[in-house]
Amino acid sequence: MLGTGGTPVLRCALYHSLMIDTHCHLSDPRLYEQLDGVLRRCEAAGVRRMITIGTTLDDAQRAVALCHQHPNVRCAIGVHPNHSADAEAGDIERLGDLQTDASVAALGEMGLDYHHAFASRQRQLQFFEPQLQLATQLGRPVVIHCREANDDCLSVMKAFALVRAVFHCFTGDSAEARKILDAGYWLGFTGALTFKKSDAIREAAALTPSDRLLVETDSPYLTPEPMRKQKTNEPALVVHVVEVMAKVRGVNVEEIDRITTANALRFFEWE
Repeated sequence: MLGTGGTPVLRCALYHSLMIDTHCHLSDPRLYEQLDGVLRRCEAAGVRRMITIGTTLDDAQRAVALCHQHPNVRCAIGVHPNHSADAEAGDIERLGDLQTDASVAALGEMGLDYHHAFASRQRQLQFFEPQLQLATQLGRPVVIHCREANDDCLSVMKAFALVRAVFHCFTGDSAEARKILDAGYWLGFTGALTFKKSDAIREAAALTPSDRLLVETDSPYLTPEPMRKQKTNEPALVVHVVEVMAKVRGVNVEEIDRITTANALRFFEWE
């Protein structure tokens, strides 16, 4: 099987894979403009389902429309902290309205990002807290974007104890992971797990309880090893994350596939 650059996407699984990429951005032009090929490569790699993420109200509407066309795709929709500067207060209510669509499985991604300066911290909070409140009201899980803001994210979330959450694209160390896990939340791991200098992330992956572990690509970002030359990541490449996760946890690929698939179906309440 070939990736977008004609590079082999590792080896195809020799078992009946059920993998789920729990975080991708299929509405991003880099993937959407070649969506048929992206989905074909998913099928060939054994990646059976995907959660695509809407990061603005407009993007949320695109994500929902995409799900209507592809029964193996669900979506999570929210206001990403880096887009909060351009968001409007009414967007939260409209996101709530979209939650009634059967294709919507969660709210997010939402959270805090102190790495970039696209929006002030105050502005990010103005959209983070209302989305957590909406999730509480609707009983929906949330997808958290947290970059260099671990303690503040957890502090905000204390007031919303009923919300089930995954900290997606976890790139911290074991101490940060323990804080998140001790609070009862889940961790999602991307291609960053496969990078040569990511020992700290791999240590965090090793200590994560099996029942709160998810795998994802965050495509088109964070292409995993050994596919780093392929600039546009895609859901099919989650197989590489699964393979490294298996090595980190000392089990076979089939076991990680089984665990993370069951976890994804449970977290997103996907039958």
